[in-house]
Amino acid sequence: MKQETVPDFAIRIKHAVFCLCFLTLLVGVSNPVPARAGERRTYTFAVVPQFPPLLIKRYWTPLLDRVSREMGVELKLQFYKSIPDFELDLLKGVPDFAYMNPYQVVLTHKANGYVPLVRDEHRQLVGILVVRADSAVKSVRDLDGKVLAFPSPKAFAASQYLRALLSEKEKIQFTPKYVTTHSNVYRHVILGRVPAGGGVNKTLDKEPQSLKALLRIIYRTPGVPAHPICAHSRVPPSLRETMSRSVMKLAGEPSSQALLRAVAISKPVKADYGKDYSSLERLRLE
Repeated sequence: MKQETVPDFAIRIKHAVFCLCFLTLLVGVSNPVPARAGERRTYTFAVVPQFPPLLIKRYWTPLLDRVSREMGVELKLQFYKSIPDFELDLLKGVPDFAYMNPYQVVLTHKANGYVPLVRDEHRQLVGILVVRADSAVKSVRDLDGKVLAFPSPKAFAASQYLRALLSEKEKIQFTPKYVTTHSNVYRHVILGRVPAGGGVNKTLDKEPQSLKALLRIIYRTPGVPAHPICAHSRVPPSLRETMSRSVMKLAGEPSSQALLRAVAISKPVKADYGKDYSSLERLRLE
């Protein structure tokens, strides 16, 4: 048997060390390093249920997947059957991030410190009252004493604000019927179950053209800054900033415009509670 020389032995040692390092690398790739103690990798993201869960998933999943990669965390979409269920969890502070209506921003900011991060620069939230296109109703006066459909008691522009204006400014009496979502309101009106119903401009815009053609708007509320993406106060400030920056960054990428349009934030800008939403506190609509 030939005796191994020192150089040969050294070469074999180097080869063995290389193989060991390569195997270690493979193990590291297949088993990522777990999060350090106390470091979160998953955050919940709730969306006000103006639409059925299937549509919310379709509109929001592509954007959240993209933003998750930018943030380095998983954003887990959370669904709700109704706006009251959504609001109950907001007031408990359950979701980490949430897309909510302007008055929900006021309530949750006071209750547990949700902070608005980003909103659409130009879009205004406008409550609308719709009737069938072929309806004999010409003005809200024709609806005095009628049953009107609304998404839920606390849907801001589509229900709270609209009901307050109809009662206090227009001086009409009506019986509200709550049908869970904006989509249900529009369909109740079209099917003749109610003579009119409340929604908002952006949810009607998302309905198929064939459905929109069957409806006519007879009343609008004054506009307010639209729904923002908010974060609970427990979310680290650095992560909140990364969320805002990631969403606003997409505005400069032509290939990402569809992602923003789908969630009605076509021109994202930073939101500011004091400037954008604090004035709603005086409405006292709780």
